[in-house]
Amino acid sequence: MCELSLSAYFDRIGYTGTPGVDLVTLAELQARHVRAIPFEGLDPLVGIPVKLDLPAIEAKLVGSRRGGYCFEHGVLFKAVLERIGFPVTGLTGRVRWMSPADSPLSPREHMLLRVEADGAPRLVDVGFGACLVDEPLGFVTDIEQPTAMGTFRLSASDGLFTLEARQPAGWRTMYVFDLVPQIHADYELGNWYTSTSPHVPFVNILILERLSADRRHKIIADRYIIEGREGARLEERPIEDVDQLTRLLDDVFGICPPVPAADLLARVSRRARG
Repeated sequence: MCELSLSAYFDRIGYTGTPGVDLVTLAELQARHVRAIPFEGLDPLVGIPVKLDLPAIEAKLVGSRRGGYCFEHGVLFKAVLERIGFPVTGLTGRVRWMSPADSPLSPREHMLLRVEADGAPRLVDVGFGACLVDEPLGFVTDIEQPTAMGTFRLSASDGLFTLEARQPAGWRTMYVFDLVPQIHADYELGNWYTSTSPHVPFVNILILERLSADRRHKIIADRYIIEGREGARLEERPIEDVDQLTRLLDDVFGICPPVPAADLLARVSRRARG
């Protein structure tokens, strides 16, 4: 595997400091990452294979005007942190964001990290596209952990951690996970399922999210949504034509899509009718 260019990554996210193996560096990198590199699932939507080798991810997320989904963000950020010197353990989660409380657990279809910083473990996640986490979270259960853009809470039961986010209607479960270390092959398997299964949203729905200083910008299917802190809905409007989608992708999300915007909109429209 080739060696990641830290300087190129720092340029991409606008980081100009001197990195240290400490919580200050970790927090700034995470905050800048989720603001600079959008979450997007365009490749699964249009049938382009999602590659998880580091050169491919670096070329896509760092070297071009693209983003990615959880596995791509996670593999990239893990490589960055390891280059700096952070002890990092890759983990996987089972997504619960859209699941009824009594539904069975899903496969391991999400990537997150356990990172040691300033002598304590931190939960680090730069790729949960329904509710991007903008700061490292402490591995402390049953307390509210506020960040600039949200409030989160960890709980533990029966060997599983549960991560929740406060939303306007109350606490909402993001995913459950354990502390079993994962190797790259585990992510390749989860990535194949997440990018190809008809039961996963990315192959059916246009999904993007990017954070700005005080806003969450989202596209879900044919809707553009702006949220404030803790998911407070500030604006929602339909995406009605190709020009509007093109402007959103370019100006708001900083994305040059892999296919013409007209093709993306046509896929969204067909699935909405179906």
